[in-house]
Amino acid sequence: MFLSVFDMFKVGIGPSSSHTMGPMLAAARFLDRLRASPFQAHGLRASLHGSLAFTGVGHATDRATILGLAGFLPETYDAAFAEAALHDIRLRRQVSPGGLGPLAFDPERDLTFDYGPALPGHANGLILRATDAQGDVILDETYYSIGGGFVVTSQELADSTAGPKAAHRADVPYPFQTAAEMLAMARASGLSIAAMKRANELRFCTPDELDRGIVRLWQVMRACIERGMAATGILPGGLRVRRRAKGIHDQLEAERGLNMQAPHTITDWMALYAMAVNEENAAGGQVVTAPTNGAAGVLPAVIRYWLDHVPGATPTRVGEFLLTAAAIGGLCKHNASISGAECGCQAEVGSAAAMAAAGLCAVLGGTPEQVENAAEIALEHHLGMTCDPVKGLVQVPCIERNGLGAIKAVSAASLSLRGDGQHLVSLDACIETMRQTGRDMHEKYKETSLGGLAVNVPNC
Repeated sequence: MFLSVFDMFKVGIGPSSSHTMGPMLAAARFLDRLRASPFQAHGLRASLHGSLAFTGVGHATDRATILGLAGFLPETYDAAFAEAALHDIRLRRQVSPGGLGPLAFDPERDLTFDYGPALPGHANGLILRATDAQGDVILDETYYSIGGGFVVTSQELADSTAGPKAAHRADVPYPFQTAAEMLAMARASGLSIAAMKRANELRFCTPDELDRGIVRLWQVMRACIERGMAATGILPGGLRVRRRAKGIHDQLEAERGLNMQAPHTITDWMALYAMAVNEENAAGGQVVTAPTNGAAGVLPAVIRYWLDHVPGATPTRVGEFLLTAAAIGGLCKHNASISGAECGCQAEVGSAAAMAAAGLCAVLGGTPEQVENAAEIALEHHLGMTCDPVKGLVQVPCIERNGLGAIKAVSAASLSLRGDGQHLVSLDACIETMRQTGRDMHEKYKETSLGGLAVNVPNC
């Protein structure tokens, strides 16, 4: 099993990796198919299903799909250009993706929200169609946005679940599919989890490409924190949620050096960094999936806490942190899920906390066994967490939830370092429990906004 660090951490836009980035990337894939097709398309249609329909407007799924069909991509997204393009599309009722020319597309008519049963493959489904001049479908494809910006076709999804997981091992030096295999390989090789992950990555890129890519990931994460701590105002979407990160940051800066400062104030710094990221995400800003947009604040908050508040921390080891975290995230995704629509928020913030705890433990000198223990502690204490965004927006409870996830991650890393790595509940058992819990969880608690806080908090 191999998932690159650049699969787990993708530069994109808010507010959701599965509901915003995923549909945009699905549209890009469909356009590529259309460019390679012998048919001459005249128009496009799109239908959103399952969670993409129920919370699509709150997650900007409609905007993302329209812009994706117009040729926009998350990594190069320009907000001002996108707004102008949306206005033009609605006015002209057509999109003009590169290499295809003008194609008829009326957002009011050709983009539909299907509130019936979800498509069979996944809770996040969309169908894209190309039509000829008579309106007949000449090409269609079903896509599933399976979390973290990962997109698969219905056939790819079927192929991935048809055979034993062993068939999906990648040709890498350390192809661990479970935490137990990961620890066994670490003991046999004498390498850290980060070193094994780095060796796997170097099968597909040069050392310079890997290092430059990792540096960019942290640059984008750090810039997102800085923007979030500087911005003010009301977040879009209708809930009238006020940005809080700047106010908290100003208070904490004013309290620096005070003799009577409470020790627990350090947790406010951790929460601040995470909330700054998720306020930016809620505003549609540039973020890094870690492993998703809804959980994007946990991991950068823990890195920032480590760099700014822990003696001996150095930016030169951020790569070690991210590689370790990516290894743990890959296990969560491969053996359970990182999708809120599939397993609830335990799969998003829970996985993010596990990844962050593992990364912090590693850079604080933890053994592979202690790193695995840190990830397990963090994930275990998110088990059962539902995904119930109010009004379908990635704001309540998501923003504060990332802050608490960062605090849990730091606590988990600290606890694991107080032990020797031996513990009762394995990370594998915890991940399997998350999978089973997600399977048994009622659909209304899995990113549909049909239960939980979403129905018990006024929407306006």
